[in-house]
Amino acid sequence: MSDVQLALGGASFQGLAKIEELPGQGMVTLRADLDDKAVVAAVKDVFDVDMPGLRGTSLDGANGALWMSPDEALLLCSYDEAQAKADALADKLSGAHALVVNVSDARSVFKLTGGLLREVLAKLAPVDMAPGAFEPGQVRRTRLAQVAAAFWMDDAYSARVVCFRSVADYMFGILSNAADENAQVRYF
Repeated sequence: MSDVQLALGGASFQGLAKIEELPGQGMVTLRADLDDKAVVAAVKDVFDVDMPGLRGTSLDGANGALWMSPDEALLLCSYDEAQAKADALADKLSGAHALVVNVSDARSVFKLTGGLLREVLAKLAPVDMAPGAFEPGQVRRTRLAQVAAAFWMDDAYSARVVCFRSVADYMFGILSNAADENAQVRYF
């Protein structure tokens, strides 16, 4: 596989939270009945993670599964393994009603780190970011400002945001603005 070309060349911003464009992330979209035992077994066999429940994550090192909707999961792996894993999963599900697509090059991923990352995300997403309401192990597929995105917390001090690559520059801008320590609300 060729070298990953990042949308923003590895952009970074330090403010209330550190915002970093991450190197290529392997991502495979799975559309299927996520409760089907054959689908669950195939994901476990190929990605070595359990299928998460409603709005959940199942992460183990480079591999992971994110619940995106009742019939959609976003499966994570290393960038270099994404196509092979997508092919292996599609083969295992060849008799099932399922769609498996490597979407790695169509997405950008940002990492937020720091003690105030909840506040940064709360400025942009219509999600209750209070501790206890949103925790590591949960994912939200929503909008940040007006941009379709998904985000989850790896732990109390780090979160990842996934968006379409075509809006990566705008996403970086709104995340950086929300994290800007000097940004003030001004009325006209």
